[in-house]
Amino acid sequence: MTKELAIQLADEAGFSQNGIFPTEKLRFLPEVRDMCAAGKCQKYDKCWSCPPGCGTLDDSREKASQFSWGILLQMTGEMEDDFDVETMMETEVQLKANLSKFLDLVPEGEKCLAMSAGACSICKECTYPDTPCRFPEKMHTSMEAYGLVVSEVCQLADTPYYYGPCTMTYTCCVLFE
Repeated sequence: MTKELAIQLADEAGFSQNGIFPTEKLRFLPEVRDMCAAGKCQKYDKCWSCPPGCGTLDDSREKASQFSWGILLQMTGEMEDDFDVETMMETEVQLKANLSKFLDLVPEGEKCLAMSAGACSICKECTYPDTPCRFPEKMHTSMEAYGLVVSEVCQLADTPYYYGPCTMTYTCCVLFE
């Protein structure tokens, strides 16, 4: 996979913005994982895509170390006001749909690692922890669950994190060899 092709596929998949970054500069921080453990999103220890179900921070570092570069992918929604929850939710759903489309466009046999935004939402009710994930090939762990500060990855990709008032941007990334 070339960086140029990844950018082309990101455009085809419908992302608002994208940027390329080197994986060796990624920082996997326990402080980010600590925010997960604090229960801010109420998914900690409740699904396979979130800690501790997604593995340790060392597991995350090990998985990512197999890749040399990544593409940051974003969807930005325009909100009517700061409390436009409907647009916020629609933008997250669109990001996840676009990520699936992007991954479908990646040439067969190309090794990659996708990190999404937020917890997995494929199943209405996750099988965690009683039985294995029903769709492990479709489930993506969030960037935060990997211990990444999303705004730092945006800086690495020379891509803004914030797009101004009344906007909501969701961010994901895909790593390549």
